[in-house]
Amino acid sequence: MALEINDANFEELVLQSDKPVLVDFWAEWCGPCRMVAPVVQEISEDYAGRLVVGKVDVDSNPGIASKFGIRNIPTILFFKDGVVVDKHVGAAPKSTLSTKVDGIL
Repeated sequence: MALEINDANFEELVLQSDKPVLVDFWAEWCGPCRMVAPVVQEISEDYAGRLVVGKVDVDSNPGIASKFGIRNIPTILFFKDGVVVDKHVGAAPKSTLSTKVDGIL
């Protein structure tokens, strides 16, 4: 299951994670975000134990979005060892995101 990531737990859950992390930046009012949400959920289940998957609501957590220059949503950032190693902007099929995840595992 995707974790709810916010300003308070971002450093612990993402930057200090010992596993790669996929972070979905989204908002309730965003149509493409709703389209990609089930894909992100499937990836969290498919890669359970090997990948941390989280979601950041950009309306509730503007600090994180600003820090990483998120201007369009959905944006998915891929972290490894606390560093952004890949990025995808816009809705994407599962195969695209899985390929990116496989590349950082």
